[in-house]
Amino acid sequence: MLFRALSITLFFVFHFSPALALTPEQVQDVLEELDERQQNSGDWKARIFIDQKEKNKNDMVYKAVTYRRDKADKLMILFLDPKSEKGKGYLRMDSNLWFYDPRIGKWERRTERERIGGTGSNRADFDESRLSEEYDAVFEGSDTLGKFTTYVMKLSAKAGTDLAYPNLKIWVDEKNKNVLKRQDYAASGKLLRTSYYPKWRKVYSESKGGEVWFPREMRIFDEVEKGNRTIIVIEEVDLTPLPKNIFTKAWLEAKSR
Repeated sequence: MLFRALSITLFFVFHFSPALALTPEQVQDVLEELDERQQNSGDWKARIFIDQKEKNKNDMVYKAVTYRRDKADKLMILFLDPKSEKGKGYLRMDSNLWFYDPRIGKWERRTERERIGGTGSNRADFDESRLSEEYDAVFEGSDTLGKFTTYVMKLSAKAGTDLAYPNLKIWVDEKNKNVLKRQDYAASGKLLRTSYYPKWRKVYSESKGGEVWFPREMRIFDEVEKGNRTIIVIEEVDLTPLPKNIFTKAWLEAKSR
């Protein structure tokens, strides 16, 4: 089996732990450090596996490759498997997200709420972290998740930003500044998704001259359609430079043939 059975209660046990409140300046520092740890000044390539479970449907396992050029804010996702999804892809450039289906040879513009490949994921799950740029945050308190002491913060989208979720709540590892839990809310305040990040890894980036952290595993639970969940596993991360012309519609179309 590619993915073992889930038991979140065995991974995270919740306790409240009082702590000194962070000042607004300290909250901003935490978000900036969180972003900086995940950002790479050069390119990024990774193989990903997505395990999708939906009620009354057969479980699906997808294979794909993600490409990023963080300096230019570009992202590409190319599906490799299953056969029904092979060649389909997403391209983010100039702040627009485009979807390509080789069966009809057509590009369509999609919103930030797009379910990537019909799974419970969206574009932000595969992109670099930009929380400090996209959200305003306030300190809510402190929790312990299993053995981790975390800062709990509420985030609200900054004016003029186009985001999948206008409101978030995140649990940040106080020691390593990695997100361990995240909740995504609609503008109405309705909880839409809860995500857990039980495994983090790091790779050395020559272009950055330092380490780049990434969530090795993401577990996303649909809070609207109870019982639906998505697991994303990131493998084979490569930070060597990519071809200059890779982030184009023509390149993805050629790979989809």
